[in-house]
Amino acid sequence: MTKAAFFVLTALADQPRHGYGILREIEELSGGEVQLRVGTLYGVLDRLTADGLIALDREEVQQGRLRRYYRLTDEGVRALGAEAQRMAAGADAARRRLAEGRRAPGTGLAGGLA
Repeated sequence: MTKAAFFVLTALADQPRHGYGILREIEELSGGEVQLRVGTLYGVLDRLTADGLIALDREEVQQGRLRRYYRLTDEGVRALGAEAQRMAAGADAARRRLAEGRRAPGTGLAGGLA
């Protein structure tokens, strides 16, 4: 799963959102690290819809513009949960390796850089 897809699914985890709302939520969730362009967002939305991970929730007209709201499907909830577990397991493995490296003699990690 791409970083963009992960953050789109995460943005939709608590409630349906429209495109601009998704962009704002992604920026907030990522601490500003992920800033998708509109074209990229709609490409991701199209792919996630085709994959059955999100669905159109509703359409509303506001100020003469059509807003499409998207929501997670049950499959999207499962996919997001699985990806979150995979990422957490990877982060745990990295932390263990770093801790082991600091304890190992001669690695250069315990005493700083040579």
